[in-house]
Amino acid sequence: MPNEEQLIKELTYKAVRSSGAGGQNVNKVSSKVELHFHLPDSRALSEAEKERLQVKLSSKLTNENELILQCDESRSQHKNKELVTQRFIALIKESLKKPKPRKKTRPPKAAKLKRLREKKMRAEKKAGRRDPLKD
Repeated sequence: MPNEEQLIKELTYKAVRSSGAGGQNVNKVSSKVELHFHLPDSRALSEAEKERLQVKLSSKLTNENELILQCDESRSQHKNKELVTQRFIALIKESLKKPKPRKKTRPPKAAKLKRLREKKMRAEKKAGRRDPLKD
């Protein structure tokens, strides 16, 4: 995981007017915060990490490989900035996690035998339903 402080220094924030409920406060105060992170220019991330993030976050990146996150949950601009930064760090950490390799498993011998026994019993049950005169 890259250094969080270095990553945070590379972020740019933009305060814009929020939408929704809030009365006159919405019209006067720019409480919504937009976080911008330009992935290719990052010095906190290695090339391998950048490639991994590019693949994992492809749906969230703009054409210029910029990640934009927004937060307007709170009426406070500072609280929104804090929330969007936490969300960004969590997103980066989650995206950089390497998935565990899948271990191939086989069904146990007892399970195979049980399946075959039940299959044989079903076949016998159905065979008993047949008309003996048609054979």
